[in-house]
Amino acid sequence: MSADNEQGMTMTFTGVPPGGWFGEGTARKREPYRYNIQALRKSVVARLPVDTFHLLLDHSIGFNRFVMMQLNERLGQFTVALEIDRLNNPDIRVARSLAALFNPVLYPGVGEVLRITQQELAYLVGLSRQRVNVALTTLQASAMIRVEYGGLRVLDLDALRSNLFEYKKDFWRNKYGRKML
Repeated sequence: MSADNEQGMTMTFTGVPPGGWFGEGTARKREPYRYNIQALRKSVVARLPVDTFHLLLDHSIGFNRFVMMQLNERLGQFTVALEIDRLNNPDIRVARSLAALFNPVLYPGVGEVLRITQQELAYLVGLSRQRVNVALTTLQASAMIRVEYGGLRVLDLDALRSNLFEYKKDFWRNKYGRKML
């Protein structure tokens, strides 16, 4: 999911792994979709007409709960994305971005292996492919992931999610020459 600016630059917001759902906010507001969506692999895509979406909202408590949960998770996803974008440590940025793609509510079909190239991950994280490669090597050496042909296997999802605390400790240690946290 991406958008192009007036200068023709593309900004990637998120990837949608297998089992993912997107567009609920746009459908709810009955707005034209403003983002570029491109299938990067062989995909099965289902479309729910906006009138059917609203019919289900009006008559199905279960569908309402599903949409509320999706909107809540999506808000959390973009809050985390903003936090990740402000991190200075590229290894942590890559780790947290990978962890975000393993959200069981937004992306129930991912499993343990994420089919993604280093270039696609670089677009998501906002780093060069070369720098993402260095980060993946670091994460693999830390036994958090294993790089496989055509993707990544997550070995320790909790570690990918928790690296922010380690980064903060290192930040304060480096800034003041002693452990502050």
